[in-house]
Amino acid sequence: MADAHHTNLHVSKFEAPAKLKTLAFALIAIGLITFVVGLMKNQDRLWTSYLVAFFFFSCLGLGGLFWSAIQSIAKAGWSVSIRRYAEATTAFIPVMIAGSLVLVFGMKHLYPWANAEVVANSPVIAAKTGFLNVGFFVVRMLIFGIGCWIFKKLIVGNSLKQDISGDESLTHKTVGLSIGFILFFALIFSLFSVDLLMSLLPTWYSTIFGIYAFAGLFQSFLAFLAITIVLMRRSGLVKGYVNVEHQHDVVKYLKGFTVFWAYIAFSQFMLIWYANIPEETEYYIMRSQNGWMSVSVILLVFRFIVPFLLLLPRAAKRNDGSVLAISALILVMQYVDIFWMVYPNFFDGQMTFGFWEIGIFAGFAGIFLLCIMSFWSKHSLVPIKDPRMHEALNHHVAY
Repeated sequence: MADAHHTNLHVSKFEAPAKLKTLAFALIAIGLITFVVGLMKNQDRLWTSYLVAFFFFSCLGLGGLFWSAIQSIAKAGWSVSIRRYAEATTAFIPVMIAGSLVLVFGMKHLYPWANAEVVANSPVIAAKTGFLNVGFFVVRMLIFGIGCWIFKKLIVGNSLKQDISGDESLTHKTVGLSIGFILFFALIFSLFSVDLLMSLLPTWYSTIFGIYAFAGLFQSFLAFLAITIVLMRRSGLVKGYVNVEHQHDVVKYLKGFTVFWAYIAFSQFMLIWYANIPEETEYYIMRSQNGWMSVSVILLVFRFIVPFLLLLPRAAKRNDGSVLAISALILVMQYVDIFWMVYPNFFDGQMTFGFWEIGIFAGFAGIFLLCIMSFWSKHSLVPIKDPRMHEALNHHVAY
């Protein structure tokens, strides 16, 4: 390190606590049992639960790659010391590919357009079968999953290689790769969210649905990143490398994307509301009946109003307790949001939540936890040989 006063720097090797490992395996076991029982007893509930949990954790995994890419394109130095936390979530991407293939077995339970008799009786759905058909769906899922995996291998791979070689040219190479990834991601994530969530109701459409799903993805990822920063700072594993200044800036980002999510959610709702076209309004009508109206209001209050107001003061962004609480709330709301997008399409629009949803979510949470722990235990928690590290160490938030 260039500066003399950085002698108090310290990166410990990450050793996954035995209790955390046990928890991860226990969660995976719960998930597997729920899945097997669901296959035999209640496939409808199994696949809706699976879709919500799968999309939730895929968003966190993809969010890490998106974050790493935009930091690289912006040539940001301040975030270097926290980059590894984002890179760790990308370890979930191979699971996302496998998970999307498992989803194919439940397509007839989820997607009306996957059932020949539904298509035969609906000219509107029949007109969309050029795009909405099982074969092309699987191809799109694979293009997205494998594409993201290749970019992850290259972008995160360069970062990890630099830990060993210290080669500065890797930082510059990553910029071009990151630009490529963002262009790929912008197009394909829109299709990913349209395929998985919007096509559950194939008679409906929204031109900004992909952006809405992205706003949720990035807001929830930033909440996860903020929690990780607080816990890592408390653990003392990255003493001197990660401090309250990094936390402050990530939470500012989080506040910004809380507003962005609300803006996109409002834009989608308002345009459909005032145009009042039956093909468009059905989506919101379904979410204003059978108790769903209360969930719609909860989303507005607890995904936007509460986090926005609580994150306004400077002190709140620097207070560990408030950052943990607000970030956890946002993660819960991300789940509620995906649940709100999926469930009104099923079970005659009646709200239902219970054993299936909790069990499948637990399974995915266990896998996600395991992916992150194994990534951290194999690699340094800080990209120590990054040429911009001095910027991260001297980072101060002015406002």
